[in-house]
Amino acid sequence: MVIPAIDLKGGRCVRLFQGRFDQETVYAENPAEVAAAWEEQGAEMIHVVDLDGALAGESRNLDAVKAILKRTRVPIELGGGIRDLAAISRVLELGVTRVILGTAATKSPGFVVEAVSRYGDQVLVGIDGRDGKAAVQGWEKVVNLDVIDLARQVGEAGVTRIIYTDILRDGALSGPNLPAIERMARESGLKVIASGGVSSLGDIADIKRLEPFGVEGVIVGKALYAGSLSLREAINCTRGGVGVAQ
Repeated sequence: MVIPAIDLKGGRCVRLFQGRFDQETVYAENPAEVAAAWEEQGAEMIHVVDLDGALAGESRNLDAVKAILKRTRVPIELGGGIRDLAAISRVLELGVTRVILGTAATKSPGFVVEAVSRYGDQVLVGIDGRDGKAAVQGWEKVVNLDVIDLARQVGEAGVTRIIYTDILRDGALSGPNLPAIERMARESGLKVIASGGVSSLGDIADIKRLEPFGVEGVIVGKALYAGSLSLREAINCTRGGVGVAQ
């Protein structure tokens, strides 16, 4: 599955370079219009991140999330600042299909167990890596925990699906870190959605080839906003259409 990304900051749709809040590009004032455009182009799910929430530790852009939900019919997954059961319940009641835990997964393994016990496959964990170590709190802090070890830890807590982001590739349009993605899928035993660095149909095709190892999707952001990749063509690529190398 090719999943377009919408990153929210101050109620607007933005993209960051390598997760750095001081390198922000605003792409749209109305994220709901962006979501509607992705749906029109064939998106089967939309990935939404509350960047302000990730830093603050609690949701900060729920009005924008509500507007996206009102404007679209496709499932929405949401991450950023969701760090307790009340927050999970709140966003699911809004109509979000699944939630992404990040910082909470590294700090409170017991919380992850409880969340999965209560909400099952609606709970994903986002594992964000910088040089192989996990980054938390909006990627502002790197902890001494290997991303593979973290993946195994959340797997033991009952999580079946993770989103794996290579921070140094994110927003850089430099191509995905394919060896790291494959290693994550092989060694974690979890379903993996890859994120970071995708810039072309070739990148989509390369990630598609990792499907046998457990990679089931890819999140695309800056390439769509910069116009170097068409969402419709990317989706077609994963279905055996234009762009898949023989």
